[in-house]
Order: sequence, then C-alpha cells, then structure tokens
Amino acid sequence: MSIPNIITNRLKRGCETMAYPRGKAPALPDRHGGALRVEADKCADNCDACVPVCPTQAITRTAGAPVALDLGRCIFCAECVAVCPTQAITQTGDHRLAVRRREDLLLGGPGQEQVRLAAALDGKLRKLFGRSLRLRQVSAGGCNACEADVNVLGTIGWDLSRFGIQFVASPRHADGLLITGPVTKNMELALKKTWAAVPEPKIVIAVGACAIAGGPFIGNPEHLGGASSVVPVDLFIPGCPPHPLTILDGLLRLLDRLEEGRVPPAG
Repeated sequence: MSIPNIITNRLKRGCETMAYPRGKAPALPDRHGGALRVEADKCADNCDACVPVCPTQAITRTAGAPVALDLGRCIFCAECVAVCPTQAITQTGDHRLAVRRREDLLLGGPGQEQVRLAAALDGKLRKLFGRSLRLRQVSAGGCNACEADVNVLGTIGWDLSRFGIQFVASPRHADGLLITGPVTKNMELALKKTWAAVPEPKIVIAVGACAIAGGPFIGNPEHLGGASSVVPVDLFIPGCPPHPLTILDGLLRLLDRLEEGRVPPAG
C-alpha cells in the first residue's frame, strides 16, 4: 500500500480510542460479574454455606454475627454467590472497585453493603500529579494476569497516555509505583530499593488480590501477603485480575479526573 493510501485509510478509520470516561462505561463481560454486594441482614440464621467454598478465606461468619466479606482477599470466583440460599451476596456488574483505605474493602456490616470508592489525592498531590503521572510497574511475584490487564491500558482502544499517565522504565523518573503480585520474599529487597529510588513525594498503587492480600497464594510462607507489608499503599484495586476498566477508574478517581463524565485534557 502506498503512503497516500495509508494516510487516507487511517483518516477514514478515525479515532479508535473508546469514548469512556466522557461517555458511558462499556459493559463488563458476563463472566466478570463486577463488584460484589453483601446484604448481611438477608443471611439465614446459622447459615454459613458461603464460608467453606471460598478458596482464599475471604468470607467469615462467627456465631451471632453477620457474614463478612473481604474484597481484598476475594478472587471473584462467585462460588459464594452460587451457594447463598438467600442471595445475601450478589454480583452487581459494577466495574468500580478501587478504594483508598484497606478497611474500605471489608463488606457486611451496617452501611457496608458495597465498597466505599476511592477519594482523590489531596490538593497538593493532585496539583503535582493530576496532569502528568509517571508510574514504575513492579511485578512482585504475580502470575502475569494483572500485569497483562495493566498492559491493555496502553493499547489503542484505551490509550492511557491521553490522561497524562505513563509507565516509565526507571523508578528515578517515576512519581510512584504500581505493584502486582503477592510480594514474594525474593522480591522484598528489590521492591524496597525501587521504592527508595522514587523521588518524594510518591504514591503506591496495589493492583489485584495478590498485591492487596496474597490472592490465591494466601497462607504460603514464601510471600509477604501483599504490598502493604513493605511499602505504604495509597490506592487498592481489587480483582483477580481486575478488569482494565476497573484499573482505569481507580487511577482517574485518585487524580480526581472523574466528574460528571468529563475528563480535563492532560496538557
């Protein structure tokens, strides 16, 4: 194909980047299910059918107490949804899951049916990072699923750079870290050194169940149970792996770039 034909063909195709977040968010695939909702008042007396089926011990229920679900440990297998006789635990199809505090991922108590979505960084940090955020990604022993969905954000359909967010090769050029994986003991020193190399002020984003609590590797003595055991975390994005839309929502929420579907330009 000649150069003029290449240019003409490209112009005919137009912009292929999705409209979100200016437009409506695309629907999650059926197999994903989105965020979970826990309505503990629906639990049948003495029922704990959901507890033994959870592979990561994310669900607990003690005598006389309502069911509790830790979305930080959850791998979203939906086994609990399938066995619950009263539909106390349900899937919402909502892609929004990111939170600022670890405790905001604990569901089941009064007023805790769903996650408390992440608040933005304070004004000073938003001013610094709001239009230009550079992240160093650290794979701390993960299976590469979360890493793959993070990589999706760089493809033409998502184009993360349009928000001024980019991944860099050196922590010395970064504003923070995006961590995946449960932080194996062999990665502890590497993570500490990478964190130390990032100039102040800096932030940390934990992506996926492994980076939050250990994921399916919970209980294995060869990992440290997530990023918080080594570095302070500013944003938790649960999932196994989280959908790219969930990751994008968390990043934009942190930077206060979600406002009535309008996103200010990056530059």
